[in-house]
Amino acid sequence: MASGRKTSSRRRRAADPAERIVDAALAMAEETDWDHVRLRLVAARLGMPLAEVQQHFRDLDAVADALFRRAWTAMLAPLPSGFEQRPARERLFAVLWRWFEALAPHRRVAVQMIRGKIYPSHPHHWVPLIFNLSRTVHWLRDAAALDATGRRRQVEEIGLTLLLLDTLRVWARDESVGQERTRAHLQRRLEAAERLLTRIFPPGRAD
Repeated sequence: MASGRKTSSRRRRAADPAERIVDAALAMAEETDWDHVRLRLVAARLGMPLAEVQQHFRDLDAVADALFRRAWTAMLAPLPSGFEQRPARERLFAVLWRWFEALAPHRRVAVQMIRGKIYPSHPHHWVPLIFNLSRTVHWLRDAAALDATGRRRQVEEIGLTLLLLDTLRVWARDESVGQERTRAHLQRRLEAAERLLTRIFPPGRAD
């Protein structure tokens, strides 16, 4: 079933000009690196007028955003029955790991994209990056069925933001098979976060 979904997804992407542009840009980046990708070269590879590329993407950074939207889509895919009954730590791991797995085939390029977004001469990328990080955390909470409100929600959002950034730091350098180093790091951090939240918000106490 999973194989069938992947095949169907590949077919949809092959028929969508925007997805073809993203795939061509990624292929070019894998051959060299993200800094060497140019939209005119992507257009030439696809036999597509550059003006058509511009109709789908305002610039190369928008192409990078499209890759991260794919990770969002993977993170928010339907979950198995009974998922919401699992411990919060397990739910968070399952959802967040989907995000990392979706980016794993292009990890090196994804890291280059992120570094390009925070480059000092690219201040116009900083604010959108902050908003996208915030959106990722909000979608993560929703997908993991975290429904706390008030002060607990605020603490969770700050903690998840720091957790994501810290795990990204490890993931960016992870050459282990199956991203095992990142997996172990994320599990340890989630266990530590669970213990901390239990101390701050003891069971049965109002937030």
